[in-house]
Amino acid sequence: MDSLVSGLLAVSALLLLLALGVPIAWSMMIVAVVGMWVAVDVNFAMTMLETLPYDTAVNFTLVVIPMFILMGGFASRAGIIEGLYEAVHRFTARAKGNLIYATIMASAGFAAASGSTLVSSTVFTRIAMPQMLRFGYSPGISAGSIAAAGTLAALIPPSIGIILIASLTNQSVGQLLMAGVMPGILTATSYMVGIRLFLIRYPEWAPMSDETYSLREKISGLRMVWGVVLLATLIIGGLYSGLFSPSAAGAVGAAGALLLGLSMRRLSKVDIWESFKEGTLVSGRLMVILIGGLLMGRLLLINGFTDEVNQLVISLGVSPMELMIYIAIMFIVMGMFVDSLSLIVITLPFLFPISQTLGINEIWFGIIILKLIEIAAITPPVGLNLFAVMGAAPDLKATELYRGIVPFIIIELLVLVVLFMFPDIVLWLPETMAQS
Repeated sequence: MDSLVSGLLAVSALLLLLALGVPIAWSMMIVAVVGMWVAVDVNFAMTMLETLPYDTAVNFTLVVIPMFILMGGFASRAGIIEGLYEAVHRFTARAKGNLIYATIMASAGFAAASGSTLVSSTVFTRIAMPQMLRFGYSPGISAGSIAAAGTLAALIPPSIGIILIASLTNQSVGQLLMAGVMPGILTATSYMVGIRLFLIRYPEWAPMSDETYSLREKISGLRMVWGVVLLATLIIGGLYSGLFSPSAAGAVGAAGALLLGLSMRRLSKVDIWESFKEGTLVSGRLMVILIGGLLMGRLLLINGFTDEVNQLVISLGVSPMELMIYIAIMFIVMGMFVDSLSLIVITLPFLFPISQTLGINEIWFGIIILKLIEIAAITPPVGLNLFAVMGAAPDLKATELYRGIVPFIIIELLVLVVLFMFPDIVLWLPETMAQS
């Protein structure tokens, strides 16, 4: 059978299983094993099913996933988010839309102590949403700002999404983590500048607050953020300086968050147990999905689909920028119907080799993919962050959230254009890290 046809049949079978409600990990495993059975033989398929999951499970680099999840669990249960949000709120109290700015900046800070966009969106919905509604903010823009700010955890280290992309593309986890820092800061800044401009046109979205805080109260609020600053410095500084490997940084971060929570006397035995349980369950699910994605990628390589697509792209004379524009359009459209994690594991096995054939920088490519995943996470109707916000705010109407997220999608697209035009924003930190 023609390689291109067999590859398209495999992808079609995968999409069919997903449409039937089969979990993404099992869908990929079923298609991969059956495909390798047909392409080679049953012994080869069984051998791959035995060896690849084991090799993935014992990969020391992936230890960082449960460590970062554990760190986020400790940080959220220790009340670090509440303290961070309150501290930022005190400094922005007199600005129009101050609670939106507080949410964005606090989310950026918490992103450095967590790696999950869903955790960030869920927790900030419970903390910030009631405050915004109490001061007369539009429910839509309130929920939209929380969902969008949650995506910052996808870029700012530690990022679970970056680790998955690094694993699927065999890249340096440390360099890819550092590559997310500047785009993360750019995104957070763009959110605040963009919303300020939108509020000039739509002032009713966020009425001016009459709250005031003295200088003493503002300074006292800074005592609430020292823990996050310490964790962020440990992780980002350790990675950049080469003091820690990514795995060691995850362990140091998890231990630091635990000690921080215990020193503040905000972590109970139940909190610690729940954090460990959450870390085990979530990392287990991610590992199964990763194994499925690697098996699927191996199938597409074995049946020649990847090479066939590479040759097709070359014969069509597609430029690197044209390819990235096509990929961006595909991700944005698919993101309306497929969750972001599934997008990563379904598409990267064949998109990454094509990008390398055209000479696209692998680190820049990984961050752009993550940026597209960010947009997918807040794109109706199935953006994961939207579900997280609606799950934590059951009284919120979906139509309100969909309207409220539109300004942030526009801002995200503009940031994406900037990253396309100025790739050094992505590459500067990892390049200086490699030289030091």
